[in-house]
Amino acid sequence: AARAQLSAPGSEANMTRRTKIVATLGPATDTDRALSDLIAAGVDLVRVNFSHGAFDDHARRIARIRTLATKAGRVVGILGDLRGPKVRIQRFASGKTLLVDGESFALDPSFDPDAGTDKVVGVAYESLPRDVRKGDTLLLNDGLIALEVTRVEGTRVHTRVTMGGEISDMKGLNKLGGGLSAGALTDKDREDIRMAAELGVDYLAVSFVRNADDVREAWDLLRAAGGEGRIVAKIERRDAIEHLEEIIDASSAVMVARGDLGVEVGYAELTGLQKRIIGLARARNRLVITATQMMESMIYAPVPTRAEVSDVANAVMDDTDAVMLSAETAVGKHPAKVVQAMAQVIVGAEKWQTSNRSDMQRVVGHFNFTDEAIAAAVMYTANHMDVRAIVALTESGSTALWMSRIRSDIPIYAFTRHAATQRRVTLYRGVYPVAFDVTHPAPEQMYPSIFQRLIDDGLAAEGDLIIVTKGEFSGVSGGTNTMKIVKVQGAQP
Repeated sequence: AARAQLSAPGSEANMTRRTKIVATLGPATDTDRALSDLIAAGVDLVRVNFSHGAFDDHARRIARIRTLATKAGRVVGILGDLRGPKVRIQRFASGKTLLVDGESFALDPSFDPDAGTDKVVGVAYESLPRDVRKGDTLLLNDGLIALEVTRVEGTRVHTRVTMGGEISDMKGLNKLGGGLSAGALTDKDREDIRMAAELGVDYLAVSFVRNADDVREAWDLLRAAGGEGRIVAKIERRDAIEHLEEIIDASSAVMVARGDLGVEVGYAELTGLQKRIIGLARARNRLVITATQMMESMIYAPVPTRAEVSDVANAVMDDTDAVMLSAETAVGKHPAKVVQAMAQVIVGAEKWQTSNRSDMQRVVGHFNFTDEAIAAAVMYTANHMDVRAIVALTESGSTALWMSRIRSDIPIYAFTRHAATQRRVTLYRGVYPVAFDVTHPAPEQMYPSIFQRLIDDGLAAEGDLIIVTKGEFSGVSGGTNTMKIVKVQGAQP
């Protein structure tokens, strides 16, 4: 494949990057050096995949990333990812087999899980015979193998191979068009939710969501376990597309999980669906992550292909909040280089986004919250004035979230005293956390303190215009009701 030529990190890479990067932790990042390099490359959040590893493994990785991020002066969020009911075939007696076009092949939940042959294999999903009927298409190994159901007899699903190839143990199974009835949360997921609460993850991704009830169950379990993280609904089933708006409304964020989604809906529809999901999420004031195979070739290669560059750039220009790396950083040869490459592509794509920002301003509908109305007013003003930065004095981060839904190249700094809020906003497009006590003991010193912090951190200079939002009563969550346009002033002699 043709490969893109990336510039060495320089002025472009150092520009303010609005779209965030999520990188998956794994064996390739299990040293302090690798984690430090990942942080230095610009990762915003790390993903901990609960499909692999035990509690101690996850606890160790999370503790190290937080310690090293603090040492580097960075805030890095944590995304825990539940395994979910991934439907898989069982194992073959020889470890793999070859399925030939036109030949018969059977899937059977009651078959010996270790004795698969080129004629039949077990399935780790008891409901399969009830969920399929003659004429359905089943897909194995991310769609590389296709089977047409010819009949169902008891527990055995008989098929004809329509697209053959080599198949090995424990590969995934999907039904084209969706319709498998497996619930989103397994017993393992319920245990992992309790683990996620104990580990203090900032976001928890729920796999194979079907509807809003799946999301609400995850919320209830996480809160019951004492977790304060936010729920991310992974959109990877055809069923989820049919309930998309209710799923978005029930979640804090959604993930366009293009692997299984592409298998279930067909790859021809995937790009259009991605754009629809991103647009709906932002319109409904939710966050959105675009994931799966974004720079897959960089598991081995030192630079991405041109197609991968276009893929990442397309998601960025659709206004996704974040793009995610999976195997590229978890098991790849050079995790930090992948993050660097993705950061360069993001900056390049953001440079070419339309300069007419006002067309993204909300002009219809009703504001349900005061801080939402303030956020809209701030962004309209900022996009029509020469404003250097926006400072949101915030407890929960909600005002910064409202602001980030409106396209702008003006950085939004979430000034907050809460470490959890600082980590949470790492997923918000165009929002950057700054540790700051909004319950300042001397109110008359608040603006000078803000100015000094901006100047010290190189975020603004004396004479710059900034917009500050705050609540009438400091320290009250959701109480933002004021915006003020001020000029940055240096320290008084």
